[in-house]
Amino acid sequence: MKLRRQLLALVLVGSFCPCASARAHFLFIRIGEPDEAGRTVEVYFSEKAEAGDPRFIKKVAGAVLTLQTAPGKFQPLTVRQGADRLRAYLPAAGPVSVTGFLEYGVLKRETSFLLRYYPKALSGDAVSLRALRPRPQTPLEIDASFEGDHVALTLLRDGKPVPAAQFTTVDDDLANEELKADSAGKAIWKPPSPGFYCIYTKSVLKTPGEWKGTPYSEIREFATLAFRWPLARTDADPEAVKGFQRALAARATWEQFPGFSADVSGSVDGRAFSGKATVAASGDVSVELDENVVKPWVEEQLHSIVNHRLPVPKEGGPPVLRFGDRDASHPLGRLLIFDGGQFASSYRVLDDRITVVNRHLGNQNMTITVLDDLRNAEGKQLPQSYTVQYWKTDDGVLERTESVSNRWTRVGRYDLPSSLTVTTASKAGLAVRSIQFAKHQLGK
Repeated sequence: MKLRRQLLALVLVGSFCPCASARAHFLFIRIGEPDEAGRTVEVYFSEKAEAGDPRFIKKVAGAVLTLQTAPGKFQPLTVRQGADRLRAYLPAAGPVSVTGFLEYGVLKRETSFLLRYYPKALSGDAVSLRALRPRPQTPLEIDASFEGDHVALTLLRDGKPVPAAQFTTVDDDLANEELKADSAGKAIWKPPSPGFYCIYTKSVLKTPGEWKGTPYSEIREFATLAFRWPLARTDADPEAVKGFQRALAARATWEQFPGFSADVSGSVDGRAFSGKATVAASGDVSVELDENVVKPWVEEQLHSIVNHRLPVPKEGGPPVLRFGDRDASHPLGRLLIFDGGQFASSYRVLDDRITVVNRHLGNQNMTITVLDDLRNAEGKQLPQSYTVQYWKTDDGVLERTESVSNRWTRVGRYDLPSSLTVTTASKAGLAVRSIQFAKHQLGK
């Protein structure tokens, strides 16, 4: 079993065993890259690093997560239970520290014990992470300070360093390295290569007690820390860039576009309309309608159609794209992260097709998922149907979903829109809006 994402893992019985069988279950926590619905932290219990085990979701449902984005400012995260994992939403960008607590319950092995987890995951640049603070009132926490090519680790018990603490590091291939803190409680470790790492330590308290009516003889606690190395990447993955550029090249575009005009008609929220639309060779849109109330929506939709068909400017160098994870088996394609820009963008590409586009838009996260496309006369791709979801950034609540249907007609050597239907589902109910295009004429 390989650790394929930013994660930490502990075996259920309270002792980590890298050579355990594939059936052994672990507690995982990971901070993901911005993808569908936004950037999240996930917690799940499974024998796989890639997916949770729904049989154990109730056992971890009591996990409490706390977010820190600025030094000493902590806020509880809203944790939602899915089919096989817990999920909480994080800011789209910037440094984050997520600490947690899970009281798993009483287990019986050679003795009965209460099992507790104190997971922690970090994401961000070294300078910003050094400014973040340990969480007050946390009984057990691994504090980390990143400097150059190494990390300084300190185990804190009730906020105080533990001298001679024992740490175990685990890399992508489950290779271990044992570390021992000095008398001041500090251990220095240099990650040997890029990848995802987890660090854990164990503490046993010979304190008997009772948990929900079940007696125990001792308490076994695990503190863990997970991060990706290097902490922040600014370079590109050449294969990610090539795949994205192939997908862009496969799209149908309006090369040497002369502009066009067409009669338009349709319905918006019960208001029928008709008129004329003109698109200039530059892509500028003008609309004349007999119903001014619907004009902004019609213009917005036509702008979107035009912008997606005009060729992408070839200014500057190639985009700075990197793979967001190692999941090459995702049904919609591997995740690609676009570094830079204003939208915290990510994409999925499958078989030279852009299947997913993710955007961060202020207080919303938007995801476009292409469901079906059409090959034109040149073998290029035209979208026929796709969905657009909008989630709130702070808690991940789905606000609305748009289902979009495009149809096209060939005029000369250009594929021009013949109809557009947008069906929107939200708390307000279902709304259907449409535009039909007829009598297309290319510009001169």
